[in-house]
Amino acid sequence: MASKDDTQAKAPSETRNIVQFLRSSKSGMKIRVGALNGKRVDYFKGKSAVKALLSPAYAKVKNVPKVTTEAEAEAILQSSIQYAFYLRVDRGTPTGSSTSPRHVTVVPQQQFAQDAYFVWLYEGSQWTTYAGGLLMVALMLAAVMFPLWPPVMRLGVWYLSIAMLGLLGAFFGLAIIRLIFYIITVVIASPGIWIFPQLFADVGVIESFIPLWEWDVPKKKAGKKKKAKAPAGASPEEQLANNGGAFIEEVGDGSPEQSRPESRSARVEEVPDVDS
Repeated sequence: MASKDDTQAKAPSETRNIVQFLRSSKSGMKIRVGALNGKRVDYFKGKSAVKALLSPAYAKVKNVPKVTTEAEAEAILQSSIQYAFYLRVDRGTPTGSSTSPRHVTVVPQQQFAQDAYFVWLYEGSQWTTYAGGLLMVALMLAAVMFPLWPPVMRLGVWYLSIAMLGLLGAFFGLAIIRLIFYIITVVIASPGIWIFPQLFADVGVIESFIPLWEWDVPKKKAGKKKKAKAPAGASPEEQLANNGGAFIEEVGDGSPEQSRPESRSARVEEVPDVDS
């Protein structure tokens, strides 16, 4: 029986390019973590793969077939299953708590569907992992062999460390000075002045020192827009249209007797006889 690597090696270049795109972060696919035979694996939903093939990022990939409809995307994803880059699985119960990865099992019928889940058997390009490992080993060896460095290099590292400590101390000193200055200005000239008000803001290095100073004035909150008031002589229908479905009728100030609802008591009035 052919191994997974042998099966993946038989894939054409276009299929491999498609799989590499789907496995990369450019595809924007949502990756879930599951457990397959006691091993942590990544899996995805078929719908997210179809969306990735219809995205503008896929249109920029070279040496891949053109995809314009969901049917074409499903056909490509179905044809890629035979090369064992990914396989259809069923999701089971979580391995532990409700937030733990779910158990996944490979199903016999490998048919692509948008509402199905597929486990990744292709790890993608590993050159970044290898490069990071080599760099880490090189740094550890350099640190261990520091006593064997030439005197010039050790002196350079010492000057560099002193410069970094100096910059760190200057930053903390500036933060303390601006705080003291702010407290003084709050007492003398309220509401106070901040030196380098953008120093701790989420901006660039240069923008952190612009402007030089600023009054500590609280920013006004954006209030709700006032609705346009209907004209004084507008009819109830016009007020209803102007106020978006509701209006308040203004009642003039009168005596308590006039403002009291007349339906609370019966009143009999004498009407003069017209014939008399």
